[in-house]
Amino acid sequence: MRNFIREKKIYCGDKYLEVDIYSYTKNQTINSKSGKRSKKKNITEPKQKNLNDKNARRYLTQLANTNFDERDLHVTATYKDKYLPKTIEEAEKEVTNYLRRLSYRRKKQGLSPLKYILVTEYNTKKGEEKPIRIHHHIFINGGLDRDIVEDLWCKRKKKGEKKGEMIGYVNADRLQPDENGVAALCTYLTKNPNGKKRWSSSQNLEKPWYRNNDHKYSRREISKIAKEPPDISYWERRYPGWTISKNDYAVRMEYNEYTGWSFYLKLRKRD
Repeated sequence: MRNFIREKKIYCGDKYLEVDIYSYTKNQTINSKSGKRSKKKNITEPKQKNLNDKNARRYLTQLANTNFDERDLHVTATYKDKYLPKTIEEAEKEVTNYLRRLSYRRKKQGLSPLKYILVTEYNTKKGEEKPIRIHHHIFINGGLDRDIVEDLWCKRKKKGEKKGEMIGYVNADRLQPDENGVAALCTYLTKNPNGKKRWSSSQNLEKPWYRNNDHKYSRREISKIAKEPPDISYWERRYPGWTISKNDYAVRMEYNEYTGWSFYLKLRKRD
């Protein structure tokens, strides 16, 4: 059984690139051809919608970096006690209605269709399934005034009212990407080990995509990199037009006694 080193380049829009470098064997996929570069393929969305799943967390970050930047918004929406849903299904129905109101307002103002990623977070008491402290985090595309975005988190107005009562606290902030895009915010939203999180997204988001290459790295070179980690200039030569962060987040190494060394890189487009 022949092993080789696979390079998997994952493009998150035109600004961010992730690279996985790892040992691979021919029989791991029927269509794998060592020494050939694969065609462009979309990253498959995980079936797991629970963000306690590692693959779901990574995909959410890739999806957010592909679709959202400093022109867009992060919305936090909570519930007053009187409106606190009894189930997650009730909460998701409430927030879905909110997204419909946002979509309608965008259409009314002649803006592009709503794009979103929704994360619903909640806790449960020990030994119980009943959710408590339900709240939502939502990435949405920009265009609407932030006051409008916040004001739409409300109940239907009653007769004689100018506007419906607010469902709870809501805040819409401009996204502030750093050199790794919105990855830091995604990490914050998915980190709490005691909370439970579910996520969903609109169907009109651009998908991160990848391409495999099985001839770029040799096993000897990978071993050398592991023993003597190179500086940033090495990776910039390997990936022209891209640069890499100076922190530990950007280059991660893992060792497995069966497969050897693996590397995980996070790069951004050069200015």
